[in-house]
Amino acid sequence: MENRNVLRKIRDFLPLFFVVLAAIAARAIPHPPNFAPITGIALFSGSYFGGVSAFILPLGIMLLSDAIIGFHSTMIYVYGSFLFIVLLGKFLKTKTSFIRLTVTSLISSILFFTITNFGVWQGGGLYPKTFQGLGQSYAMAIPFFRNTLLGDFFYTFILFYGFQLVTLLLNRLAFVKKSS
Repeated sequence: MENRNVLRKIRDFLPLFFVVLAAIAARAIPHPPNFAPITGIALFSGSYFGGVSAFILPLGIMLLSDAIIGFHSTMIYVYGSFLFIVLLGKFLKTKTSFIRLTVTSLISSILFFTITNFGVWQGGGLYPKTFQGLGQSYAMAIPFFRNTLLGDFFYTFILFYGFQLVTLLLNRLAFVKKSS
């Protein structure tokens, strides 16, 4: 009975551990610009954690990394986009098929691109405060969108399918121990 409780606690703690480990690894390994884990983490958090916890994990990781890297004027747009992405992750709670993960990750990338580049236009002095300036802000960001998409797809699939694999292995381990 005690072994079952320990295994259950490990299984309950595993998603948080898995996500934090992935975020730390991604920060430590050199990577291309905009190829980051936070969108995948936000989707994963929305899918696997309930209530406020779903929002605390990605925003906490962002705050910690911004404290190291540096705070910036568009933070409200960046953090706001991740709040919406966590909410999108809630739609993955019931089913995490390949197509659903792909579509949700794509929508998340577009959402992040749209919100944050609006923030660059609105809050910065780089572009005139006209529709043409807004268009210019989006146009100048297009080269960065490729890496955003690739990173979002990569980390979303690593987190979701990696977690499913680890859960499967833990369940098999529990079955083997139970059978012994």
